[in-house]
Amino acid sequence: QVQLVESGGGLVQAGGSLRLSCAAAGRTFNRYAMAWFRQAPGKERDLVAAISWSGDSTAYADSLKGRFTLSRDNAKNTAYLQMNSLKPEDTAVYYCAAKSSLGIPTLMSDFDSWGRGTQVTVSS
Repeated sequence: QVQLVESGGGLVQAGGSLRLSCAAAGRTFNRYAMAWFRQAPGKERDLVAAISWSGDSTAYADSLKGRFTLSRDNAKNTAYLQMNSLKPEDTAVYYCAAKSSLGIPTLMSDFDSWGRGTQVTVSS
């Protein structure tokens, strides 16, 4: 497992942008696939995006394609989620997750390392 710390959440107006960061502790970050999930009040935790250990492959929730971009910098042990054209329905707690994998896990149950989450609130 790896320790994950999210940052970059906050309050933003609809149409604005935020970039979330997920910093990982450990020397084997580049062996981990990474992902962001989000959970709105009263709803299940859903996948936002996932990225392979190399960063060459990504997967996105269909509804978020084109607005959100997941990337990673293995030299900095950090993954980034760029969120553009934010909508009030994007309001949620965003969680970073990691899994030692050569592929791109996309299910919550696939991941064994989780951050504590960062709140994103989009006002209308």
